[in-house]
Amino acid sequence: MNVTFAQTFLEVVKMGNLNRAAGRLNVTESTVTTRINALENLLGQKLLIRSRTGAELTAAGFKFLRYAEIMTQAWGQARQELSLSKEFKSVCNVGCHFDLWQGAGRAWADQMRRDHPDVALSFWAGDVEDIERWLASGLVDVALMFDAAVTGGWHVQHLFDDRLIQVSTEARGLVDWDPNYIYVDLGAEFRRLHAEAFSVARTPQMTLSSSRWAIDYLLDWGGSCYLPARMVEDHLADGRLYQVEGTPEFFRKTYLVARRDVSEEWPWFQPSFAALKAKLAG
Repeated sequence: MNVTFAQTFLEVVKMGNLNRAAGRLNVTESTVTTRINALENLLGQKLLIRSRTGAELTAAGFKFLRYAEIMTQAWGQARQELSLSKEFKSVCNVGCHFDLWQGAGRAWADQMRRDHPDVALSFWAGDVEDIERWLASGLVDVALMFDAAVTGGWHVQHLFDDRLIQVSTEARGLVDWDPNYIYVDLGAEFRRLHAEAFSVARTPQMTLSSSRWAIDYLLDWGGSCYLPARMVEDHLADGRLYQVEGTPEFFRKTYLVARRDVSEEWPWFQPSFAALKAKLAG
């Protein structure tokens, strides 16, 4: 299969429109249509419902989506590694949870650039489900993630416990319900603990899956939500946010997951991980 077909399919899904996808790909809309038609003919399935207003996934298209992502990512990874410049000895592909770039991800990237400039890093941002899929397909060598329920040939090491606190744009204590409460989906374990602690909670007006998004939204609109304490330290210090008194604190475990043979292939890996863990502990 021509990888360009898969790339075009992903662009149409992302933009929701063939014309906008054509603009992003710098081709004509008829070219996009031809590629999608060819892809559907190859698979023998209708992948998109196309109309004047846009394009939507069919059931078959939804199933094909993750395979298209794997194909295009694997192709990019292959091109990167096969065309490795002489100043680099290897490429390390890292899956990083959205909430872990600020802190662990950025700290490791800075440390690697300083201590191992001959290693090229490639970071992929995603949620837990994305990263588990990338690990399973071999698209990433290492992952910084939460809820590491991975199986098979992976080495899982605990990195740190992420402290989750309820913060508000006004100084106050625990209330039965904040009408401006923002629910931040911080993973399966958090969902369970949150439901136990706030069993009579009502439907929130806003639910977000990214702590970074939640911080921006909270500061603009006001209200309260649970966030990683490390990500709101500055806002607490300058009085833009306040920890809500009397609310429970939760913790979610952070892990580094790596291929079992990564230490043999890359002698720098374990010392680098140990240095990162010490830095985060400090």
